[in-house]
Amino acid sequence: MEFNISQLNAPGLFLICGAIILAVMAVCVLFMVRAWRAGIAIGMDRKKLKRTITASATFTLIPSISILLGVIALSGTLGTPLPWLRLSVIGALHYEASVADIAARNIGMTGLNATEMTATAYTTIALLMTVGIIWGMVCMVLFGKRYCNRLQRPKESGKSGAGFGDLAMKAMFIGLISAYIGSYIGGFVSLPAHDYMPLIVMAVSACAMAVFLYFVEKKKISWLDNFSMAGSMLVSMAAAVVVGLIV
Repeated sequence: MEFNISQLNAPGLFLICGAIILAVMAVCVLFMVRAWRAGIAIGMDRKKLKRTITASATFTLIPSISILLGVIALSGTLGTPLPWLRLSVIGALHYEASVADIAARNIGMTGLNATEMTATAYTTIALLMTVGIIWGMVCMVLFGKRYCNRLQRPKESGKSGAGFGDLAMKAMFIGLISAYIGSYIGGFVSLPAHDYMPLIVMAVSACAMAVFLYFVEKKKISWLDNFSMAGSMLVSMAAAVVVGLIV
């Protein structure tokens, strides 16, 4: 059957994804109202509660630019509804793009290329993206309470070094970054690809993040921390465009 990329932006898909996102938004509003009422019930100042809501809304807008960039980047290949749903509900930007690309390459595509997309490829990519991320929820349901108690357990007296929570977070972060760097180096050294662009983007984004961290930690401009992800992405994307035009 002939496949047209415009089918991925069909009204039916928008209705399905929109209904799910509206349900999630309703849950968010419900919890916000309950949190407000709970704050009033324990005697919190209404002015402070309003300032907290305003500040939270303000510092959520700019960092969410990185999510919007992810939706835009993926919509050219996967249509708008699926990336919109994935990155609005439970998806993570770094996860969605990398898993979609891995799935595409393993079914014979050269990457997330709209001209190669088929109905089978689309369903395979969507299924892998979904199945791959549900295990966080499953593990939290089964083991979340014990895990959180372990993370919050104070460090035993007489022992030096970081506690379990700090070590676990650092280990997961280092493992994630190492996996990405390894795949970028593999793409560069493999023949005949020699794909250097991911390495350039990685280096530029790392430098941009280092600049943000310098101002946050050394200059004590803590509010910049909320913009570091989006800012680093914008800088690295701009660098990719410039390098692509030059080379």
